[in-house]
Amino acid sequence: MSADSRRVWVVDDDRSVRFVLATALRDAGYEVDGFEDAASALAALEVRGAPDLLFTDVRMPGEDGLVLLDRLKAAHPQLPVIVMSAYTDVASTASAFRGGAHEFLSKPFDLDDAVALAARALPAADAPPAPVSEPAPDGDGQQELIGDTPAMRALFRAIGRLAQAPLSVLITGETGTGKELVAKALHRESPRAGGPFVALNTAAIPAELLESELFGHEAGAFTGAQKRHIGRFEQAHGGTLFLDEIGDMPASLQTRLLRVLAEGEFFRVGGRELIRVDVRVIAATHQDLEALVQQGRFRADLLHRLNVVRLQLPPLRERRGDIPLLATTFLRKAARKLGAGAKRFDRGALAALQAMDWPGNVRELQNLCWRLAALAPGETITVEDLRLAQGPVAAPGVAAAGGDDWDRRLAQWALAALRAGARELHAQARERFERALFNAALEHTGGRRVEAAALLGVGRNTVTRKLGPGRRRRG
Repeated sequence: MSADSRRVWVVDDDRSVRFVLATALRDAGYEVDGFEDAASALAALEVRGAPDLLFTDVRMPGEDGLVLLDRLKAAHPQLPVIVMSAYTDVASTASAFRGGAHEFLSKPFDLDDAVALAARALPAADAPPAPVSEPAPDGDGQQELIGDTPAMRALFRAIGRLAQAPLSVLITGETGTGKELVAKALHRESPRAGGPFVALNTAAIPAELLESELFGHEAGAFTGAQKRHIGRFEQAHGGTLFLDEIGDMPASLQTRLLRVLAEGEFFRVGGRELIRVDVRVIAATHQDLEALVQQGRFRADLLHRLNVVRLQLPPLRERRGDIPLLATTFLRKAARKLGAGAKRFDRGALAALQAMDWPGNVRELQNLCWRLAALAPGETITVEDLRLAQGPVAAPGVAAAGGDDWDRRLAQWALAALRAGARELHAQARERFERALFNAALEHTGGRRVEAAALLGVGRNTVTRKLGPGRRRRG
């Protein structure tokens, strides 16, 4: 079938989106019709039959794009549907893929990408639809992944698609990036959502107890085992088992885990009954597992079993555009749970938060927001409130510096201070720099100014002038 004999429909209440996308598709040789809502597209479907491909927006007046998707798939399960939306959260993308969407296109999108996507979708028109399942209800206070940067949009699309596939997933990323939240989202949006979600941090369990925690034990299996214990694999039967910090698993247990992943069966510690389980395993680590394999500390075959699909979580410093949304959300939730009055960040405080490096990632930001909700006296959070919440050693708007990156920290402090309206910053920075440098030299020399000055390459009078006469030699 040639491109110009294929019919493509574009459903979007935004006239400009319909026009530019339809024009690009026509230029590529497709026969294109546009519709402003789901009702008009469904009416045309009754009269003219199904197109070869359909693009639909999600949020439209009347029935939304996901309802349209459901109705199209019920009547024409082979029809490829590309869902478009500016709202690329996990729930939206997962709902689209669960409903049988061929792909999820984030707005704003590149027209060349959309045309290329159409070309890829049409040859697959005879592929079977994705399995359909009901979403799990959100629990009270359910923690959600938050973000609107390109990295997070790509992550949400990946979660939405992977949730439907019965594959092992390895989640990698620095500490505090939200690996367990990703695992929970994969479970919540999957066909296993009605089953249990069981989590185990392998680094938090002593090595001698980890085997029992994973596989359970029989009464009398070892000293203190007075009754049968059901392990995490059995607890997760029919659902998902999340193994955090998998890189810390002892080598002796890696072999047992490999067998369970391969065969779906195991023996309890001290048991003779073969236990069979149906469990999807999602693992996570902040370590470089390939490096651990090279060092002989992690089995290569186990890595291959776990790493069917890998999701890499970006550190917070690589998605600074999400920090205002994250901070505002965390502060609002913390204030509500603490029974405190509503609080908000001023512009300078948000700029300071975006300038920070966040070695602890989203978890560090969340903890700071809890402290601010509890300790900040006013309704508006300022740069000074941030400094006080971080402790006396922190520079305004920046966490305390460490290691070799003081120059980068200084630049971040300067940026935050300038955004907050600071003036005469050079004099302030120079004074603080010189005082810290001279004090460190005096500390090193036991208060001997001549020696300190010589080490710094300045005159003794310079040290005295900068610090005053009060600092005496000790001893």
